[in-house]
Amino acid sequence: MGIATSANAQQVEYAHAAITAGNLTTAERTLERETRAGSREPEVLLNLAAVYAMTQRPTEARELYLRVLNAKDASLVMPSSQVASAHDVARRGLRLLDQPGTMQITSR
Repeated sequence: MGIATSANAQQVEYAHAAITAGNLTTAERTLERETRAGSREPEVLLNLAAVYAMTQRPTEARELYLRVLNAKDASLVMPSSQVASAHDVARRGLRLLDQPGTMQITSR
């Protein structure tokens, strides 16, 4: 697995910063714009799934986590600067959807 890089990494970083700051509307707008432009990057899909989960839209979040699992796996840099598998992050996100009141994980 190589390190996954977004076609527009700056937008992904911006969205991650917005999520971290609690500005979910801005993050959602940015990430949805990326997906409408055709991005299938796991960073985009996982961060958007986290936003959907944090805004009480588990069905939409689940759909995105499953899209990541159905795609080729990639390595992601997590907020802690550790590297994680996109599939592992998606599986963890799905588990968290079944646990009300838990925070979703994001990638940067």
